[in-house]
Amino acid sequence: MLRPMIRRFRPLRALPHLHSTRSARSFSGDAPELSAARVRGTFLDFFRDKHRHMLVPSSSVRPRGDPSLLFVNAGMNQFKPLFLGRADPRSEMASYRRVVNSQKCVRAGGKHNDLEDVGRDLYHHTFFEMLGNWSFGDYFKLEACSMAWSLLTEHYGIPAHRLYVSYFSGDTALGLTADEETRQIWLDLGVPPGHLLPFGLKENFWEMGDSGPCGPCTEIHYDYVGGRDATELVNADSPDVVEIWNLVFMQYNREVDQHLQPLPQFNVDTGMGLERLVSVLQGKRSNYDTDLFVPLLHAIHQRSKVEPYGGRTGAEDQAKVDTAYRVVADHIRTLSVCIADGVHPGMSGAELVLRRILRRAVRFCIEVLQAPQGTLGSLVPTVTQILGDVYPELYREADRIIDIINENEAQFLSSLQQGTRLIQRTLSRMDHRQEAFPASVAWSLHRDLGFPLDLVDLMLEERGVQVDGQELERLISDHQKVVSDLQSGVQCPVMLDVVSLAELQKSAVPHTDDRLKYQYRLDQDQYVFPACCATVLALYDGQTLVSEVTEGRRCGVILDQTCFYSEQGGQSHDQGYFTSNGLQDVLFPVEAVVQAGGYVVHQVTAAVSLKTGDQVCLHLDQGHRLSCMTNHTATHILNFALREVLGPSVQQRGSHVSADRLRFDFSIKVSLTASQLKQVEQCVNDIISANQIVHSQELSLHQARTIRGLRTVDEAYPDPVRVVCVGVTVSELLDNQTDRQTSVELCCGTHLLLTGSILDLVIISERQLVKGISRIVAVTGPDAARVSLMNAANVSREAGQFLSQEVDSLSTRLSATTPASLDSAQTLAKEVGVLSDAVDNTSIPQWQRRDLQSRLKALQRSSNTVVRKLESKEAAVRAQVLLGKNGKKELLVDWVETDSLSVLMKTVNQLSAASPQSHVMLLAHQRHSGKVLCACQVPKDSPCFPASDWAVALCHHFGGAAGGSALVAKGTGNSINMEEVLRWAEQFALQRQKH
Repeated sequence: MLRPMIRRFRPLRALPHLHSTRSARSFSGDAPELSAARVRGTFLDFFRDKHRHMLVPSSSVRPRGDPSLLFVNAGMNQFKPLFLGRADPRSEMASYRRVVNSQKCVRAGGKHNDLEDVGRDLYHHTFFEMLGNWSFGDYFKLEACSMAWSLLTEHYGIPAHRLYVSYFSGDTALGLTADEETRQIWLDLGVPPGHLLPFGLKENFWEMGDSGPCGPCTEIHYDYVGGRDATELVNADSPDVVEIWNLVFMQYNREVDQHLQPLPQFNVDTGMGLERLVSVLQGKRSNYDTDLFVPLLHAIHQRSKVEPYGGRTGAEDQAKVDTAYRVVADHIRTLSVCIADGVHPGMSGAELVLRRILRRAVRFCIEVLQAPQGTLGSLVPTVTQILGDVYPELYREADRIIDIINENEAQFLSSLQQGTRLIQRTLSRMDHRQEAFPASVAWSLHRDLGFPLDLVDLMLEERGVQVDGQELERLISDHQKVVSDLQSGVQCPVMLDVVSLAELQKSAVPHTDDRLKYQYRLDQDQYVFPACCATVLALYDGQTLVSEVTEGRRCGVILDQTCFYSEQGGQSHDQGYFTSNGLQDVLFPVEAVVQAGGYVVHQVTAAVSLKTGDQVCLHLDQGHRLSCMTNHTATHILNFALREVLGPSVQQRGSHVSADRLRFDFSIKVSLTASQLKQVEQCVNDIISANQIVHSQELSLHQARTIRGLRTVDEAYPDPVRVVCVGVTVSELLDNQTDRQTSVELCCGTHLLLTGSILDLVIISERQLVKGISRIVAVTGPDAARVSLMNAANVSREAGQFLSQEVDSLSTRLSATTPASLDSAQTLAKEVGVLSDAVDNTSIPQWQRRDLQSRLKALQRSSNTVVRKLESKEAAVRAQVLLGKNGKKELLVDWVETDSLSVLMKTVNQLSAASPQSHVMLLAHQRHSGKVLCACQVPKDSPCFPASDWAVALCHHFGGAAGGSALVAKGTGNSINMEEVLRWAEQFALQRQKH
């Protein structure tokens, strides 16, 4: 798996004298200041209009199918399929040659994490925009350098004497010579030799990962001061000389064995941070003094009770007020952009990172800026005004963003109070002048209450304490090992590398013809799938293309044609096996099927030697395929039904189709009610019962997008694209021949031909993953006569009917008569609990689960009330007997017959109420467990000893445990000699009374 190594603007070392730079003058003298919008627009227009680049909109900050990333964190992320040669040749992306864009990026969490630096300095951000221009096999070094120099010096008007350029100096160990070609290009463009500086691998050689595309880069640096020789400050972490643009020339591929070989196609990848460029062009030494942030800082001040933003850092910002301004301004941008793109605060992955960002911002708002609750959400319109014109989704989603922020803020404020109390209690028990704060407590705050670790550090720093860092690292490491161990069972499929893909194309190996995956038919209600025999065109051993794979070797097999469906569009890949001609009894099980650059790669472990040119027959697991088809068509109908019941605001946020079930994620403010779930399920099953025809047709992407009611998700579609609709032909939808609302989606998946084959759909689970995103899990009823799968939907419905009957029966028994004894009441209460567990854990329709859970909660409350009343009644009787026997003496130790600790405690309460000056302890021998039950209470005004001491001492002595307060306590012990227990309890009390 690739681990992108993202170009980072080198951090600048903050200097104390740079706390406020509002008086800094622009290099352009009296020229009007360029707004951030104009800076961005000038960049995009320059490449689009003057140099024929295609303007590609920013992708979502949610990575498309890249599990190595939490967020899109560089402009190159959305183009990785092109760099790796894996772009679908039918997709628009495959046609890209010259591209320009401004990409939304988030660097928080994961390998590239700037979160903890935000606020401490004047330039780090969790969200930023990366301006970039790209060439995919078109222009190279000369054009890239010429365009960059022209834009900076002629169009932005940056004086050339303030610019310094670095280039790659070579590396003898790797056999790489200095990039003299780039150096000469810069000299020809007029860069003085003294402003042209060589640097090594660390600074000027860029790599996508441990293996994969890489190459030398050249960086352009800006000197804020000017009028001097600043060569010694380039790449020296000086705040006076900063990198503004990086131009990467991808011309090599690093192999797994670390050697480099030239790429078949050279690419250019450039990146320039908008925030830093704007600060340069506006003559500001801080990104926060530009018009990207000033309106936000002003809005924060209006809502806070502190002085205006002053730009202080370090020791000069002792109260952390300016730090708080920067944190809140940065974090609200990140929250707004992420939530608009469908990333919500949650409990894992990117969602967990966003949750920490929100909580960090809330704390600075409330505690440092003294702003009222709701301040953070109220800043969203300001973010929208600044960024909404270029990212219109911020306008569309503004209300939802505010709601999500406000709801999460309220939850965190409750947790913050709890966490603060925990810190205070821990500090009160330790000598923090000598001890480090316990790492276990810090980790609990992080893991259980969602506190970012840097927030814990800040809270402790304010109290003059540090956490035990070494122990905390151990806890983090242990946690990561557990996560890694859980994930280690997932085997990554064999994936072609960029060089092998290029070699296939160079050798004119045709793309795999996989049209057979769609060519199935119905014959007398039976699905008939086509036979498929194919020729092995190429073999990949995980590192390179080979002509033969020996027995036992895992490999990727590329055929001239296939009937297997490769994993894509949320649908699981097909299962099955190959047989080789002449060896029909030797099977090659297919472990995975993936697509790369138009080639379908079948992952197999060779049962015998396999060579290119061999003939194989493909045997599809038809039951598995039919189940996937059933669940995929059901997913489309479910998507339609959700919008029908809940309204058009429902947006798909993800889905996965496998043979046994379907999963569908969608946007909604709150979880569905039982009634809504029932309506959705009924709507789906009405369409199933109608046995509607499922139509599919290939159209140009442009044509498809004209269809009214078309549903799409955030992913790159091929062109032409497959349109799947239910009950209406594609041509009718194209020609607007019908007003009928139906399911119509762009989809590459395999589908049923008639909806009736689904038989039934049951929603077995619906829950909110994070605020604003719900997940439905559903099962369907495949035709048992054709596949050897259990009819999951029918099983769910039968289980639901059985549990419903059980609840009806229990409800009747509880309402028919009041239990005569405590034992019978407790038995009924236990039955309610057992039935509740069954409803919670059995696969039944979710609407029915919600309904039964609601009824059982009411029954539980009712039965608990009956139990409490009978316990109180029984306790009153026992208290009267004990008072008659013992009177109101100062020390009352006795035993009663009961199996209930609750009855025992209530009896003690009754005795103490009747005799307030008595020290009361009652004991009971629990018949079913053999344990001794203990309950005690001491006088409220002047107890001789705490009740908890009495109970704990007794129960510990007899091998048990107890707890409670100074006034009341209870516990259990172990003894068969009740006389000895009574004697020990009385002696303990008498001895304590003497003292």
